[in-house]
Amino acid sequence: QVQLVESGGGLVQPGGSLRLSCAASGITLDSYIIAWFRQAPGKEREFVGGISRSGGYTYYADSVKGRFTISRDDAKSTVYLQMNSLKPEDTAVYYCAAPLYSSDVVVAGTSGYDYWGQGTQVTVSS
Repeated sequence: QVQLVESGGGLVQPGGSLRLSCAASGITLDSYIIAWFRQAPGKEREFVGGISRSGGYTYYADSVKGRFTISRDDAKSTVYLQMNSLKPEDTAVYYCAAPLYSSDVVVAGTSGYDYWGQGTQVTVSS
């Protein structure tokens, strides 16, 4: 059974940093791209970024480009989302996701992913 478990969320002041983790089990992580999404209250779930199987390329939404970095450690079956220069508008529940089948194409739509974690809350506030 595939499981994705996010951790690392919390309360941080504007301008601060957090690192989220997505621990995977039940899949051979190095065969899958992993994406991060977020959902703020009353808003649709939106794409944050994704990382290819090899980690050789990453893709980010314009709203986080230059501030967020995705990396992976397949030996630990974990993908990370490093978030710097956080803004209040980054406040949301953050989710990691994986597709049903092995793929090396990062897509920005939620329909491209079949496995989701439970989410971790990130709150940016002074």
